[in-house]
Amino acid sequence: DGAAPPTEDNLVDLAVGAISALASGNYISEEREAELVSLAFRRDSNLLTLAKYYSTSLDKFLLHSKSIGALGDEIPPEDDEPDAIVVGSGLAGLAAALNVLDRGGKVVVVEKEHRLGGNSNKASSGINACCPDGDDTDEDAVDIFRNDTIKSAGDGAQLHLIDTLVSNSADAVSWLRDRVGVDLSLKAQLGGHRWKRTHRPKNGMVGAEVIYGVQKAVKAYEKTGMVKILVDSRVTNLTRDDEGRVTGVTIENLRGDADAPATTLSAPNVVLATGGFASDRAPESYLARYRPELLKFPATAGPWSKGEGITLATALGARTVNMDKIQVHPTGWVDPSDPFNPNKVLAGELMRGVGGILINRNGDRFCDELGTRAYVTDRMLGHDPEYAASRIWNEEAEIPQFSLVLSSAAAEDGRKHVTHYQHKGLLKEIHGVAALAEWMGLEVEKVRSTLRKYQSDAANGIDEFGKSSYRGLPISDLDSETFYAGTVVPVLHYCMGGIAIDETGSVLDENGNAIPGLHAAGEVSGGVHGNNRLGGNSLLECTVFGTIVGRKVPVKDRKPRAGAPGAAARPAAAKAKTREVTPEELGKHAAEDDCWVAIHGNVYDLTDFAEEHPAGAQSIFELGGKDGTEAFQAIHNEEIMEDFDDVLIGPLVG
Repeated sequence: DGAAPPTEDNLVDLAVGAISALASGNYISEEREAELVSLAFRRDSNLLTLAKYYSTSLDKFLLHSKSIGALGDEIPPEDDEPDAIVVGSGLAGLAAALNVLDRGGKVVVVEKEHRLGGNSNKASSGINACCPDGDDTDEDAVDIFRNDTIKSAGDGAQLHLIDTLVSNSADAVSWLRDRVGVDLSLKAQLGGHRWKRTHRPKNGMVGAEVIYGVQKAVKAYEKTGMVKILVDSRVTNLTRDDEGRVTGVTIENLRGDADAPATTLSAPNVVLATGGFASDRAPESYLARYRPELLKFPATAGPWSKGEGITLATALGARTVNMDKIQVHPTGWVDPSDPFNPNKVLAGELMRGVGGILINRNGDRFCDELGTRAYVTDRMLGHDPEYAASRIWNEEAEIPQFSLVLSSAAAEDGRKHVTHYQHKGLLKEIHGVAALAEWMGLEVEKVRSTLRKYQSDAANGIDEFGKSSYRGLPISDLDSETFYAGTVVPVLHYCMGGIAIDETGSVLDENGNAIPGLHAAGEVSGGVHGNNRLGGNSLLECTVFGTIVGRKVPVKDRKPRAGAPGAAARPAAAKAKTREVTPEELGKHAAEDDCWVAIHGNVYDLTDFAEEHPAGAQSIFELGGKDGTEAFQAIHNEEIMEDFDDVLIGPLVG
């Protein structure tokens, strides 16, 4: 923009201003304030460089300034050992960490990926609860929710764990709303549920919203030194003392020198929250050991889902449970641009909950779309004659594909999801039944007949498959209806099996005794869902058991730390001076090292944030130099951008 570079005097002024803001907010002590001001007046080159690039981003100024001066790390020596080490940064791990932090504890979070969030970030349908304060509960009740969960779990149901799950569900959703700040104002009825009890945001995808909120709340403690987050770090071993108590972890840095020695961290409690193993197809994997016939199925879990937490725990004698119970979800999207990719985007349960119907290659419906995942998947796989006769899948068989079709009313009910899937090229907008039939490769009269029968069944209140709840019906004039359709395939989605735990999240050994100092929450644990997880219970499990563990771990009695947040707070960044940006100028900033994106009429420099983005940097880089509003609003609430004032360039004009 032609502005002259700042002078050294300007940088001193910026540095002192940033130091003053941190001190005013109690994010640094008076002694540290005096030290930094002295360094600024002495024109310390490192401090002035920080001021040049980070004076408008106080979080980062504070973080990087810790390497400058003698008082950069102000944590008292007696507090060096954390109260807990949390392995894994999905919702279960972050919920555990935040609850320890909110009680005055100190935590180290270890994540082997470069970004936080894990598979929780992908969750789309919602989180179950009955019945949070302020909810219109209809006729739902905790006992009904419990019975739905038990029915889905089958003969693998562990009643004490299910009771813990459902009886804490209302508090879990209230905590996410009140402590983390997530909007969960919408409710849907998913398959296997007798009532609407699956909560989701009105303006965002639930996984992205929840992970953003809880990650922000945890990171707010970084400025106080009470949490340390280690990414690109794999735990290779759990340490224990002579009495068998877990005492810490051994870590290797995945981005450092391959020959560098491993690091050992000590803590009196370790929480495993490492997820499942559905993406590991190696010959020695848990999938190959327990369910080899599923090795060729695509999966929705990220490639990091390899069951390492289970391996860590069993090395210490932990018992496993239900390891052969792997949920095959009925609907993973087939990307027409990359149909053979083994990793699929989940077509969330909500797509059927709002009225989406499943149609086979012959043009027929074949199930109650609101049945449990196990039921719908069984009806899908039953299209294979060998499976239909034996109920055993032949790993050499071709995995069948189906059409998922929504009317305009159903699509409107699930608009956020529909827009998101359209943006990804997974769901196609189709006008009229003739065009729908052409897209499906079927005769129009066959498709018309199937839809007419569905409308008739809805009018009668029940169909041949026992479906009795109908939403989002196509309009009477099928030639004028707008449909939304995509191809789906059964996918590996969730591992019900894992480490045995009790209702407090303690890891159990082969004799049913708790292993001292070792806890687990989320998909890494087994038994909570029995043989089959009910849709919407995954985020619930993570929140409930992560919270239980985070509230039971003993914490040291510490003096209150300056700036310790009681809510999801951050230092108030000095607001950057803004200016108008034209589309032409925006288009010049489309590189990975210079990435500007327009969102809701404002232009932001998201270059540094991209690597922190839970969904990955690539989805930010793809929008570089462009207006990303449509892609953004398919996932997030607009209010999130209030946290990005420090990287706001200015309004988009022209």
